[in-house]
Amino acid sequence: MDEKTHNQHNALENGCASSSQSGCGGCTKSCSSRKEDTPSHEKHSPRTHNDLSAAPHPKSKIKKVIGVVSGKGGVGKSLVTSLLACAAQKKGLRAAVLDADITGPSIPKVFGLHGKAMGDENGIYPVVTDGGIQVMSINFLLENETDPVLWRGPVIAGAVKQFWSDVIWEDVDCMFVDMPPGTGDVPLTVFQSLAVDGIVVVASPQELVGMIVEKAVKMADMMHIPVFALVENMSYIECPDCKTKIEVFGKSHAEELAAKHNIPRVIKLPLNPQIASACDAGAIEKLERSEFDELIKTLV
Repeated sequence: MDEKTHNQHNALENGCASSSQSGCGGCTKSCSSRKEDTPSHEKHSPRTHNDLSAAPHPKSKIKKVIGVVSGKGGVGKSLVTSLLACAAQKKGLRAAVLDADITGPSIPKVFGLHGKAMGDENGIYPVVTDGGIQVMSINFLLENETDPVLWRGPVIAGAVKQFWSDVIWEDVDCMFVDMPPGTGDVPLTVFQSLAVDGIVVVASPQELVGMIVEKAVKMADMMHIPVFALVENMSYIECPDCKTKIEVFGKSHAEELAAKHNIPRVIKLPLNPQIASACDAGAIEKLERSEFDELIKTLV
């Protein structure tokens, strides 16, 4: 690794100290200089960009950005992000994953990625999976992937902006952003800074989670970002013999919640040991699932 790349990595690992001075989330260039470059994806965005929007790296080409959000943790948001990227890639699109869950990154493990992100004088390059999906995560910049990230919210938000501004994303048709749960600093930064075309909300069947999901949906509405789908993870188990679907956590209310908030699509994922095994083995790309195929068609 050359000296410049080492310094770029240190800038992120040390908490993007420049973020508090520049007001730009720690970008290596000033916001004013970056705004001169029109993002290639900007013409595709259905919403008006505000003054807080950050430009991607001048060498990046990103057509569509989809945020994957949840009202609380532990509902399978990273799984859904990974499956979406895999579905897009298998449909012939060039997919990418920006792992914005800085303090709990699980995307690298799901894809079986353990290397380091490399860079040169132009910027930092994402790590590429066996199937060709471009991935950027804080784990690729840490000395040891199990090291905790002990940063405060604004610094974490600055690192996410650097993943957008300093990483060179090459010819991406669909970027999926795996966001941390809730409605805190990082989701707000993503919504305000990145040209998010829409979001996919992930939930589990429990009634309490349904209430929390509404917070995420309402946040997207306040930011004028459309919700493309509601994904109910762990929705049911399927009997291996008779194929009967059993709702382990009780009757699903996903359709009711989607209708209440005018969410056009509900997708239900089962409790399936094959899915869990694929994630643990870092072999998510080898998993054959069809739940997201129709959604991918509508996104592009």
